[in-house]
Amino acid sequence: MWGSFDSARTPAADAGLRLSGSGLLDRVDERTIALLNSRHGVSHVPRRGWVVRRALLGADLVGLIVAFAVSEALYDHAHAVGSRFSGAGEAGVFLASLPGWIVVAKLHGLYDGDEERTDHTTVDDLVGVFHLLTVGVWLFYGLSLLTTFARPNVGKLFMFWLIGIVAVPGARVVARSLCRRHVSYLQNTLIVGAGDVGQLVARKLLEHHEYGINLVGFVDDDPKDRREDLSSLAVLGCTDDLARIVDVLDVERVIFAFSNESDARMLELVRSVDGANVQVDIVPRLFEVVTPTAELHLVEGLPLLGLRLASPARSSLALKRTFDVVVALLVLVLSSPLLLYIALRVKRDSPGPVLFRQTRLGMNEREFTLLKFRTMREDTDPRIHEEFIRRTMDGGCAQESNGLFKLDRGDVITRSGAWLRRLSLDELPQLLNVIRGDMSLVGPRPCLPYEVRLFEPHHFERFRVPAGMTGLWQVMARARSSFREALDMDVTYARAWSFGLDLRLLLRTPTQLTRSRGTA
Repeated sequence: MWGSFDSARTPAADAGLRLSGSGLLDRVDERTIALLNSRHGVSHVPRRGWVVRRALLGADLVGLIVAFAVSEALYDHAHAVGSRFSGAGEAGVFLASLPGWIVVAKLHGLYDGDEERTDHTTVDDLVGVFHLLTVGVWLFYGLSLLTTFARPNVGKLFMFWLIGIVAVPGARVVARSLCRRHVSYLQNTLIVGAGDVGQLVARKLLEHHEYGINLVGFVDDDPKDRREDLSSLAVLGCTDDLARIVDVLDVERVIFAFSNESDARMLELVRSVDGANVQVDIVPRLFEVVTPTAELHLVEGLPLLGLRLASPARSSLALKRTFDVVVALLVLVLSSPLLLYIALRVKRDSPGPVLFRQTRLGMNEREFTLLKFRTMREDTDPRIHEEFIRRTMDGGCAQESNGLFKLDRGDVITRSGAWLRRLSLDELPQLLNVIRGDMSLVGPRPCLPYEVRLFEPHHFERFRVPAGMTGLWQVMARARSSFREALDMDVTYARAWSFGLDLRLLLRTPTQLTRSRGTA
């Protein structure tokens, strides 16, 4: 990845002179200098949004055309009105309607998310793609009825709709994958504020290379001592230098975290880069309680953030429970050969039971017995894990020697346990917990009873929803977050819960399992 970027490790003379004259040469890292060098001398440097929007537009056209061609090939032409003339007419009407499809996609915001959001994926587009295909099919049907060239069959349109729901997201996945290999996808990013919050943002960005963020450093008038794991990031200057640093380092994203500046000064700084073709992100005040589902509404032009009610409705929990049981039963049946194979491997590798049983806390702090495939020796001391949890409850704690907030237990993990943990296959028996009602497919991590002694009062909000096999913490961070941060993400999930959020997290889980470096 980033082949064109990595090949330009020595900066060109002109780029070096530009940085040297700015006084920033000794403070920025080699990665940033190389990126500037790769873009130097280009009259128009395409930004991430420019590249991704055009790639996604092409992907949509390819997906729609493939869906149309496949539905034409598969559908029995004997059911269509007319014959070859009708098929050719349908193709002509469809090709003529393609600009309309793109307009509908634009209205649904299907081309703007990647530039605005660092964590935007094709999963986030699925609802928009569903609406695009549904609205587009009806518009196409109506346009066809107004012409004399085609009378499309409803069955064929349904097949086109069904294939399109797969083909368009598939083409978008390929387009995004290609874009991420292009140097323009990488965004030079600057954080205003080097306090606790600014450094927390920096650490999270550095842990997610898939975001395409090249963090160049901080800007702060009174910076706090940096954490050990952020020692390579420099404070590039004071807030008076913000506009100059943005210009010299070709910064594309500025994140405003908390600093000692007054609100009036921060507002002035935000406005100073507002017209510089820069994506501005602001860490909101009270960010600990602002969830992804917070909605913006106005009172005479004054924006207010509305937070959802604390607890989900009974009907919503009933829908969640029904979905859990149906999917868990289906997955359990389909994976039964794999479960049998894993059980035989666990039994053969070390003495002891196949299943590991442990008391955990679910919804409303109700105790239940969690099931896992055993991955460690039977005589493992649990007190080591308890001490580790207590240590990582500190927000300023450092990562372990493995680069993760995960206890290295290689001395007690069995041979089969290593790959089971790596792929999270050890958690498959929890499907039985889901069917029994102890857990949900998606929810907060089921915690151990002794962990609640470390909770702050707001952490108990995580018990308002069922514990889950996967969740916000598992998808967004896994072992890259401390125990405190994991608890905060569980609380965020409980406050922001919706059925749509569950579906998005489920769809993103397989990708994260193969990408992540550690498990719970």
